[in-house]
Amino acid sequence: MRKGDLGILLGALALAGVLGLWIFLSSGIQTGSWGLSFRQEGQAPIGNAGSEELRRYDAVYVGDTREKVLYLTFDAGYENGHTGAILDALKEAQVPAAFFLVGNYIESCPDLVRRMAGEGHIVGNHTMHHYDMSEISDPEVFARELQDLEAAYREVTGEDLPRYYRPPQGYYSRENLEQAKALGYRTVFWSLAYVDWNTDDQPTAEAAFAKLLPRTHNGAVVLLHSTSATNAQILPELIAKWKEMGYRFGTLEELFPGDQESEAGGRAAP
Repeated sequence: MRKGDLGILLGALALAGVLGLWIFLSSGIQTGSWGLSFRQEGQAPIGNAGSEELRRYDAVYVGDTREKVLYLTFDAGYENGHTGAILDALKEAQVPAAFFLVGNYIESCPDLVRRMAGEGHIVGNHTMHHYDMSEISDPEVFARELQDLEAAYREVTGEDLPRYYRPPQGYYSRENLEQAKALGYRTVFWSLAYVDWNTDDQPTAEAAFAKLLPRTHNGAVVLLHSTSATNAQILPELIAKWKEMGYRFGTLEELFPGDQESEAGGRAAP
């Protein structure tokens, strides 16, 4: 190879490396399943993507880590007979929560959905069919999954669905986050959860407390499943323990200050 050709080749390789690094840094968010790495007890975990990266897409996984506040959320793919008890516990303790629902839940349990909304809880979008949304690249197909659930909620409650989205099973991509943002949604991941979804192998109350309490941290977005018999059983005591630890319970609006300002402005308008 001639010296001039070698120089051209080395220059091309250097340019390719710079371009690759720029693409990596500019995208930031990679396709995958949401995951957490707990480094220290009582401290917020490290997520697959950082808070600042997620904010570009109106997405969060943890709140203000300087404040002793928790955000309680439930995922519900179907009704397993425990949501009533969960709602009872929330009402008794005067704790707000968010329920991320799929289409089947809204269609099969309209009374529970109306109760959630009527008692001041947020109902969020967990998609119509609970697909792996990271596999959907067509913006129209992605939008239909969210909009069909909006229509189902409106039919049951007569109200518009709050624009909060949680990807089923935590599967996401940068494109998904962009598409959700374009539809006016805020994407809500989580920073505290445990293995509570296997209805055939439910943890004991002791095991649940041992998993949740040491990992509780300031600003935690807590994910529980309303299909869990254990969660329904322990929720009153769990809430009491969190309150004893000095935590208060916030709403999803607090995670997105712009939403609060917009709502405040709307209430002040004549």
